[in-house]
Amino acid sequence: MGKLEGKVAVVTGGTSALGLAMAKRLVAEGVHAKEMTMKKTLSLLLTFAALVLPGAAQAQQSKAPTLIDPADTVILLLDHQAGLFQTVKDISVAELRANTTVLAKLATLAKIPVITAASVPDGPNGPLMPEIHQVAPHAIHVPRKGQISVWDSPEFVKTVRNTGRKTLIIAGVWTSVCVAFPALQAKAEGYNVYTVIDASGDPSEMASRTTVARLAQAGVIPISTNAVMSELQRTWNRPDAAAFGALYGAVAPNYQAVVESFQKAQEAAGQTKK
Repeated sequence: MGKLEGKVAVVTGGTSALGLAMAKRLVAEGVHAKEMTMKKTLSLLLTFAALVLPGAAQAQQSKAPTLIDPADTVILLLDHQAGLFQTVKDISVAELRANTTVLAKLATLAKIPVITAASVPDGPNGPLMPEIHQVAPHAIHVPRKGQISVWDSPEFVKTVRNTGRKTLIIAGVWTSVCVAFPALQAKAEGYNVYTVIDASGDPSEMASRTTVARLAQAGVIPISTNAVMSELQRTWNRPDAAAFGALYGAVAPNYQAVVESFQKAQEAAGQTKK
């Protein structure tokens, strides 16, 4: 393996076929190892992965339903802890907490099981954010005994299996560890796995971006909070539509402003007609 192949393989993980394929392509285009900083390598990797990974993961993702089935879904909220929040740099903590709270509210509204976990909460990682269990009182908290990945906790995996559901929506801190590890493990066991990137956080944007590429390569589906909401809601023609509408305002404050301005315009129009 040459110097360039080595640099690329470091980013993609060892001597993976993706790293070697990308390196060969760069060599063919006349790019030399001395020109490649790690940041530039990452940028090129993500561009290359966008072209290569969809085909590589197609067989795995074809087994998943086109849209999320609420009746087959469990939401896992992992390690949203006060101490870990202080290390998050790829998203504001306020937005991260707001989106996580929305997911918990959504689970309550859609009657979807929620399972939470915390990593050594008695240490510097700190306690779980209280909002989750406040807005999702049906959530089950599963303590673990030092395992970094919740999927290495037999009790946690048992709790997931006891739901009888095969679609997992996962969010947590850190994305690259506490979300990625169980997502990859569950995917390997046949679960349909979605990771909510804007309800998760990492120590850097680079950590988050490389994790998204890694997850996509394995067939895990990255998703956003508002997309989860829309897929689970599916239609406005339902009795709880107003409750869903309130959640959109929480995840997108600008949308809430649109709603408020529309309501005021309607009120003004009604007064004019009188």
